[in-house]
Amino acid sequence: MCLGLPMTIIETDGMSALCQYGDEQRRVSVMLLSEPPLGAKVLVHIDTAVRLLDDDEARLIADALEGLDAALNGHDCDRFFADLIGQEPQLPEYLR
Repeated sequence: MCLGLPMTIIETDGMSALCQYGDEQRRVSVMLLSEPPLGAKVLVHIDTAVRLLDDDEARLIADALEGLDAALNGHDCDRFFADLIGQEPQLPEYLR
């Protein structure tokens, strides 16, 4: 399984970018994107930025990853999934 990280571009040369997520920094390819600006949030899979994220989506992904880490370490994870608490799962329209 491959997880994507919501990372922020802190330096770029047009072909690659130095990105940050928490305390981690890594150089990733940005060749799939059209000149992402400094400060842009990107979804990174296997050291490749695959698409731009808005701030809300980046925060939701980061919260889900932190919640997963909390759950795996036996900590309460409900606060990371506040948008899902009390909701019934919804099938996509094509599966209804």
